Amino acid sequence: QVQLVESGGGLAQAGGSLRLSCAASERTLRMSWFRQAPGQEREFLAGISGFGGSTYYRDSVKGRFTISRDKDKNLLYLQMNSLKPEDTAMYYCAAITPEGRYYALSDVASWGQGTQVTVSS
Repeated sequence: QVQLVESGGGLAQAGGSLRLSCAASERTLRMSWFRQAPGQEREFLAGISGFGGSTYYRDSVKGRFTISRDKDKNLLYLQMNSLKPEDTAMYYCAAITPEGRYYALSDVASWGQGTQVTVSS
């Protein structure tokens, strides 16, 4: 099972930016980012295909968040701009099953431990 380790979270002001990284222990095709705020369900944010040619986003983050990957280094990124207080959550990267849906919790093969993002107003 692939091991995933996120980094890059922290405290940001509203309107600011953060870049999250996720290091995978081995080559992984479909990958996604999710987040979970206290008392809420874990939600899909963005997904990327194996070679990075296709990306998918939750409507609320389109135009603000960008998912990308360095497939040679087994790294996944999430660039977050124009942050809002409602973006405060624990952020997780996920390896998706080979034919799985990027947005489906049930199609996640492996989770990272998460990295906290806090946005102050």
